[in-house]
Amino acid sequence: MTRKVIITCAVTGAIHTPSMSPHLPITAEQIADAAIGAAEAGAAIVHLHARNPTDGRPDQSPEAFAPFLRVIKQRSDCVVNITTGGAPTMTIEQRVKPAASFAPEVASLNMGSMNFGLFGMLNRFKDFQHDWEKPYLANKDILFRNTFGDIEYFLTTCSENNTRFEFECYDTSHLYNLKYFLDAGLVKAPLFVQTVFGLQGGIGAHPEDVMHMKRTADRLFGDNYRWSVLGAGRNQLPIAAMAAAMGGNIRVGLEDSLWGGPGRLAQSNAEQVRSARQIIEGLGLAVATPDEAREILSLKGGDRVNF
Repeated sequence: MTRKVIITCAVTGAIHTPSMSPHLPITAEQIADAAIGAAEAGAAIVHLHARNPTDGRPDQSPEAFAPFLRVIKQRSDCVVNITTGGAPTMTIEQRVKPAASFAPEVASLNMGSMNFGLFGMLNRFKDFQHDWEKPYLANKDILFRNTFGDIEYFLTTCSENNTRFEFECYDTSHLYNLKYFLDAGLVKAPLFVQTVFGLQGGIGAHPEDVMHMKRTADRLFGDNYRWSVLGAGRNQLPIAAMAAAMGGNIRVGLEDSLWGGPGRLAQSNAEQVRSARQIIEGLGLAVATPDEAREILSLKGGDRVNF
């Protein structure tokens, strides 16, 4: 039987700023259209952040999410994944509100505190439309807080919603943190482990880094997890190809990379999904549908969300 590969598309995020690409979704309408386009191109899961529609600043208020969540549900059967990462500058209470309010099938959960460096992007991008962008990127003192207490707070706050989690692991220690929560009975298999490569402050994007994270996850979780990868920037598709060949799933999207090729901005999230799909099908594998992703990840179903 042909193996099914889940494509997740993270359509906007909180890393890139509006001046970096005219194709980055900002308004609720743009975010909804980007998510639906990605799903139509083959993404089973869409990973969602919200932004202020005027200046593109990350916005974690439930009111910012509500308009596009309703449209996506009306127009697509894709699995919706709501961030609890928000932006590193937000409080824990702010970050959890959308997932707690809307009870999605999946929510992201960052598995450890880390330095978070966006300042390297100032080497490429010099001119900015909005006053907040350059100071946001230039800050070398960002600590992305995800303590054991914070993680437990996210888990318990969302526990009654039967929301499952995309466990984002930016370094080896984050896998061990997840093992602690598994052993403590606060999370359950199958774990959806998203290993993140190439962000300043986390593990690098060398093939050996990918192998190391996979070996560690195999040792810690055995058959109790489903592996996915995201590579930041130009690392997106090389790491996607490597993971697909190794039995993994793939995350793409303008949250993780603005690029469609060397020196060329991607025109849409759907373009990146099509590139991921080409890799998967070129390997003789098949792209998972939303319902197949629900079965693989043991999700509750799109009829049990609060939007």
